[in-house]
Amino acid sequence: MASNSRVTIAAHALAWLELARRRGHPSLTSDEVAASVNTNPVILRRSLGDLRRAGLVTVRRGTGAGFSLARPAEEISMYDVWTAVSAEPLLALHHSEPNLECPVGHGIRPVLTDVYDEATAAFGAALARRTIADILERILT
Repeated sequence: MASNSRVTIAAHALAWLELARRRGHPSLTSDEVAASVNTNPVILRRSLGDLRRAGLVTVRRGTGAGFSLARPAEEISMYDVWTAVSAEPLLALHHSEPNLECPVGHGIRPVLTDVYDEATAAFGAALARRTIADILERILT
């Protein structure tokens, strides 16, 4: 099973947009961002589209076209990024119903739902404590 790299791609893109802004480039094209991420521009545009719909980036068309952060990097948490690009739950139950005649099958779903909800809340809280500005500062030091 492959890990979800959408959050990593999005965080990379946002950090690169912030660094470009700091260096006097208020926006970057999707091709410029894709070159930094080293991914196909189509994949990157899909990620930037998710970030735009979540209000994390803006897009400008025409002269000076490109993407830029919609708000300061200090105000964009990794939780914001995760919720913008990750459609699947962090942990999920099996798609088929377990055998309800089995003592484990009868009670596993509600118990695991509670455990998964608690783990997801802790994961989200950890991401909420980190911003794109934090990520970039750690990269640059």
